[in-house]
Amino acid sequence: MSTRFDEVVASEHEFFFPAVRRWPVALARGEGSKVWDVEGKEYIDLTAGWGVTVIGHCHPRLASVIAEQARTLMQTTNAIYSLPQLDLARRLARITPDGFTRSFFVSSGAEANEGALKLAHAKTGRSRFIATLNSFHGRTLGAMGCLGQEKYRARWSGIIRPATFVPYGDLEAARAALRDDVAAMIVEPIQGEGGVQVPPSDYLKGLEAACHAVGALLILDEIQTGIARTGRWLALEHSGVRPDIITLGKGLGGGVPIAAFSATDEVLGSVVAGDHGGTYAGNLLTCRAADTVLEVIEEEKLVERADRIGAQVLARLSELALRAPDKVREARGAGLLIGVELHEAERAARMHAELRERGVLVNLTAERVLRLFPALNVPESELDMALTQLEKLILD
Repeated sequence: MSTRFDEVVASEHEFFFPAVRRWPVALARGEGSKVWDVEGKEYIDLTAGWGVTVIGHCHPRLASVIAEQARTLMQTTNAIYSLPQLDLARRLARITPDGFTRSFFVSSGAEANEGALKLAHAKTGRSRFIATLNSFHGRTLGAMGCLGQEKYRARWSGIIRPATFVPYGDLEAARAALRDDVAAMIVEPIQGEGGVQVPPSDYLKGLEAACHAVGALLILDEIQTGIARTGRWLALEHSGVRPDIITLGKGLGGGVPIAAFSATDEVLGSVVAGDHGGTYAGNLLTCRAADTVLEVIEEEKLVERADRIGAQVLARLSELALRAPDKVREARGAGLLIGVELHEAERAARMHAELRERGVLVNLTAERVLRLFPALNVPESELDMALTQLEKLILD
């Protein structure tokens, strides 16, 4: 029996907590970089579940591993050793910088950032944090204190402790804010929710030196930029920065809820048993899935592919900006994390909706930036069709 979209909406109004803004789409299934709604309409998905499904929807190998683990053992207490958790931690140590050999697994990026903030406090004994304007680090209370967008923080100002915020990409502003009472500065290598903002090439290395000059730590939030998204395993590889703590999420699980934070041995020397935890921390099923995602990325050389295909897409969209300078301000990004900034927010919102009508799903962020972050293995033919629709809308 088929389901109509209006039936889905009516049921949700009755049974679901009204805390989420929805697009007028109800998806029923997916395969690779295509999804279909409850009424059978097909879409090319350039959102990948907010950059999560890095090896595509319902990758056969990932689905098989999840089913196998579900039949074997799904959950134990994290007071018990877990082989899937150990396998994932060992593989993750191969893609993080030297010295980052140990990780802790949680269920969401916000939780990973909470853990990172706690680590920084444990190491330094300090309680002030620096974050950047327009950043996004999660919506739990601790992470929200470092979330640099007032629209998300305003309603909860009475129960969060805000960080000191400085403009993103402004090294001098960060240096001025960093004093000997700062535990850490948390920053994204590229701001995702903030509109795919790419900082100056010397910014992250400069932050590393500035933080360490006052005894503060540098936390790199790689939740969106990590796991091959920018054409490197981690975006930090573009600049050579070596942070003290790294957080990961989104693409790590390929569709299952898992995130991680990792730190240098020097930082981890301050940790004692019981400092962090969680019922689903290191869950066997999610760890096994994440280990498979990393394995597939490595075997299918998706890091290199994201770098190559992303450069082609960025060049194509930059050319579009030159052809329509009255409509497009700029195209920017790295790998397969690309933003197209329009001059007008109203036009951006209209284009976001029109693309959806034409069967292309993209994200609209920072009011006028169309954010594209598809699966790393998105077929080039499907990517071309989606970009062609975008070009037609801009040039018509």
